[in-house]
Amino acid sequence: MVISEKQQQANRQNAQKSTGPKTPEGREAIRFNALTYGLRTRETILERENAREYSELWDELDAEWQPHTRTDRIYLETMVTSQWLLKRIAESEQQIYTIANFEHRFKMLAYVYKMRAQLERSFRTAVADMKQSQKERKAVQTQPPQAEQPAKPASAPATKPAAPQAPPPDYVMSGGAEAHPVSCSPATPDTR
Repeated sequence: MVISEKQQQANRQNAQKSTGPKTPEGREAIRFNALTYGLRTRETILERENAREYSELWDELDAEWQPHTRTDRIYLETMVTSQWLLKRIAESEQQIYTIANFEHRFKMLAYVYKMRAQLERSFRTAVADMKQSQKERKAVQTQPPQAEQPAKPASAPATKPAAPQAPPPDYVMSGGAEAHPVSCSPATPDTR
């Protein structure tokens, strides 16, 4: 969108007037704006955080869970990110207790506790999903492979293997008119 020279001049003049809060109360109110940004950022690792610690956390959980599939790696990423953000929240919580305005402090603490609960739930869910995935994979791997039957030619007659003769049953079905008799009667000796 192209704006006119007159509009650009007005924007420059207005920008000179925006210098941020001037009173101590105003400065106190925006003091933790960066903290809020840090909690809500899409970036996993902020500038003030140690990327090496993040890599160590990733490597430790990777060694513990040993993901084999893409889905397992997604579960692992959720676990690592949840733990990393929980660490960030713990550090932020310490700073929140220094806020003098009690109302603002309680709002921030409520937000932090909500975030903590969501991240802990996310971590537990990812752990449960990872366990289930690995359990299912082990069950599939421990099943004996089914031998594939070679295709028989269509002209060859199908023969059944000879089954061993079963002993005669101790009972016989009653000779009712029903297709599926409900009761059975004991076998009677043949008197012929």
